[in-house]
Amino acid sequence: MQIRPVLSALRRHRLATLLIALEIALACAVLCNAFFLIATRVSAMAIHSGVDESALAQIKLDCDDCNANDLNARVLSGIGKLPGVQSVSVINAVPFGDHAGTSGITLDVAGRHSGGVVDFYVAGPGSFEAMGLKLAAGALPTKQDYGPVDTFLPADASVWVTHALAEHLWSGVDPLGKEFWMDKYHYRVTGVVAHLARPGGGEGGPETREWSVFVPALPGKNFSGNYLLRAEPAQLQRVLRDARAALAKIVPEAVLDQQASKSIGQLRDGYFQTDRAMAGILVGVITALLLVTALGIVGLASFWVQQRRRQIGVRRALGATRSDIVAYFQTENFLIVSGGIVLGMLLAFAINLLLMQHYELPRLPLYYLPIGALSLYAIGQLAVLGPALRAAAVPPVEATRSV
Repeated sequence: MQIRPVLSALRRHRLATLLIALEIALACAVLCNAFFLIATRVSAMAIHSGVDESALAQIKLDCDDCNANDLNARVLSGIGKLPGVQSVSVINAVPFGDHAGTSGITLDVAGRHSGGVVDFYVAGPGSFEAMGLKLAAGALPTKQDYGPVDTFLPADASVWVTHALAEHLWSGVDPLGKEFWMDKYHYRVTGVVAHLARPGGGEGGPETREWSVFVPALPGKNFSGNYLLRAEPAQLQRVLRDARAALAKIVPEAVLDQQASKSIGQLRDGYFQTDRAMAGILVGVITALLLVTALGIVGLASFWVQQRRRQIGVRRALGATRSDIVAYFQTENFLIVSGGIVLGMLLAFAINLLLMQHYELPRLPLYYLPIGALSLYAIGQLAVLGPALRAAAVPPVEATRSV
């Protein structure tokens, strides 16, 4: 198929060609960014929490006038006796729950070398085993590792960091025995866990979602009211219901936080509810946009077929086959779509820059451009196929109809 006659025909229909090309450009720009946003949301929802989600639940109590030691003792004793409870321990936060120990750390006592902002899991005896954390290096916490909490963290403690945080702080170096500081508080790395997502679903980019520190601590004055419950996955919901009901008798003066007192799986579902809804909306936008683009191409091609019936008849009379006619319209559409895609790629980066400035989104990776382009090429060729086949069915006698 020669391109020059096709371009010549398009120049005679500049306005219609320009409008379709602009529609395709807008579709390309939106598609590339929508695909990227969907992938970002799906990636966030697939985060590895590092804990045994199917067997864990959180119980959170509010009790301003309670004695912390008495509250912990009654809850741990009362809940621990319920049928099906494998363990119950004090903890300050859980994955997909509320943040409770977010702070910046430094790699020197003077505070000149920042290590970033991390989340501290302050956890009582039994929490490490209950969470199901996988040890990547070092030893498990021992009884001697658990110390009293000063303010919201122990002042000096052995800690367990995630592999991701260890790589960030001491890339390529054995992290065991390394030290860091949080203000005046000093910590030494005793172990490394494979994964442990930050509370709140691990906000931030993929590289910071597991910047977590596990700190063994003894329950007490500044460490109470939040509990980690473990049970068999098949019994967890029943055990959680029993525990929530029992708390009304065990600590009647405390208020149960209904929204936070759920299984880790439920907390995950609730945390990512907005992300799922956003991904669904974007899928709807993509579908609608592709449909509108396809209808625009079908409408324009059908209009041109109707206008060119005599021209098509002449070509058929001169020996053009049906496949030649179909190839002509496919080539014409390919050129229009190509022009729109080139403009759309530039527009896609412009939209991404705006999203980066106002919504703190990452830069659009280049590989999303061919994804959007191929989608539009496929839609364009399929959309024009119907009108092209109708054009190919025009008989040669059409060349003499108006004579």
